[in-house]
Amino acid sequence: MNVKELGHIVLYVRDLETSRGFYRDVLGWSEIAGGGGRMAMFSSGRTHHELLLIEVGPNAAPIPPGRRVGMYHFGLKIGTTDEELREALRVLADAGANIVGSADHGVTHSLYITDPDGNEIELYIDVQPEVWREDPRAVLAPIKALQL
Repeated sequence: MNVKELGHIVLYVRDLETSRGFYRDVLGWSEIAGGGGRMAMFSSGRTHHELLLIEVGPNAAPIPPGRRVGMYHFGLKIGTTDEELREALRVLADAGANIVGSADHGVTHSLYITDPDGNEIELYIDVQPEVWREDPRAVLAPIKALQL
C-alpha cells in the first residue's frame, strides 16, 4: 500500500452552526452538503470533501489541555506569499479568531489558530517548495520567529 494524499478530516463539534460559520465565513471553505442538521461537508474543490463536521452536542467532553495522545493540529495551505498570510492574519483578527502563534519554518510561514472547539489549525504558505522537494530534511530547520 502507498498513501497518495491526505483525503479529508472529520471533526466532532459541539455546535454545528458555530463551527459551520467558522469554517465557511472565516476560513472561506465552500460548504457542499449538510445532513439532517447534524453534519456539514466542506471542499476547496480539490476533492469531494476535505472536511466533515459532525455535531455531538454541548455536553461533549472538551479536548483535554496539555500533552496528550491524539491530534496536535492540522495544516491548511492558504497560498505562496507573505502577502496572502498577512491578509489571512487581518481576516482572522477582524473575525475575532483565536490566534495562538506563528512561526517561520524556513520552507513555510505559518499562523496557528484554534477553531471554536479548540482544535488547532496551522494556516501556512509554502515559501520554498523546491527546497523541501530537493532536500526533505529542510523541513527540520530550526524554527524562527515569523516576521510579517
